[in-house]
Amino acid sequence: MKRNKIHHLLLGALLSVGVTACSAVPLSGRQQMNVVPDSEVLAMSAQQYRDFISRAPLSQNQQQTQRVRTVGQRIAAATEQYLVRSGLGQEAKKFAWEFNLVQSKSINAWCMPGGKIVVYEGILPYCKTDDELATVMAHEVAHALAKHANERMSQQLMQRTGAQVLGSVLSGSSVGAQVAGGLAYSVGSKVLFELPYSRQHEFEADKIGLYLMAMAGYDYNQAATFWTNMAGGRSGNSDFLSTHPANAKRIEAINAEIPKVQRFMGSDTKAAPNPVPKRNRAVTKEQVEIPGNNSREVPLKTHY
Repeated sequence: MKRNKIHHLLLGALLSVGVTACSAVPLSGRQQMNVVPDSEVLAMSAQQYRDFISRAPLSQNQQQTQRVRTVGQRIAAATEQYLVRSGLGQEAKKFAWEFNLVQSKSINAWCMPGGKIVVYEGILPYCKTDDELATVMAHEVAHALAKHANERMSQQLMQRTGAQVLGSVLSGSSVGAQVAGGLAYSVGSKVLFELPYSRQHEFEADKIGLYLMAMAGYDYNQAATFWTNMAGGRSGNSDFLSTHPANAKRIEAINAEIPKVQRFMGSDTKAAPNPVPKRNRAVTKEQVEIPGNNSREVPLKTHY
């Protein structure tokens, strides 16, 4: 009985905050919630990125640095052209693309809002061709295009609001019940809310990245090859407690999307594979308060 009560309190807390701002993700058409104004997100992103770059050991390999920037800029240009053709020119103007290669053995790359992208040298051995490198770059550009970091910030706002609601409900109960309820909310919100959304973002960035690769003139069929390289011959399909999908599942999803990309590229109009609704609701700066007003608290990086 107590477990059911806590479960219902958890669900009630998570559902107590309604969707206040909905928009559609370009190329996927998925409805997402973004309650934080783009201007706020972009300002924090630019500051965090400058701080990181000022401290990071940038790669001394000029050839690879130029390679990363060339591929990234080519995909960014195709992305902006698509937005303009789709009547989203104002969205295209929000990007200030930067591509930097960092001296590190880490097999990683990440993106911040506004097109602030970092690639680590450790991932380059898995990018034997420019098409495979384009898989990485298009994936990161897709995170920026889909505003995944903005969405994560909105989720964090919902979670904090939900925690406050749950605390109010339990305020009259025993200390033990408050601890149990708080723990249930913390664990439940992470496993049932944060992590599945992160996997959804990764799958979505993989798929959107295929279209961006195609529009930029890269061979999107090599995306699966890249992930096969990353898998390194290892199998593994369990991703329940991971923010990223297992490699085998990513390859399967990519292969399933490729025929759609082929049809998309064969279309004269290059219309979105999933139509974007004409009307998107937005919120103003006055309608949202960023917790703590501290950029360090905000999850702006979207990792590969």
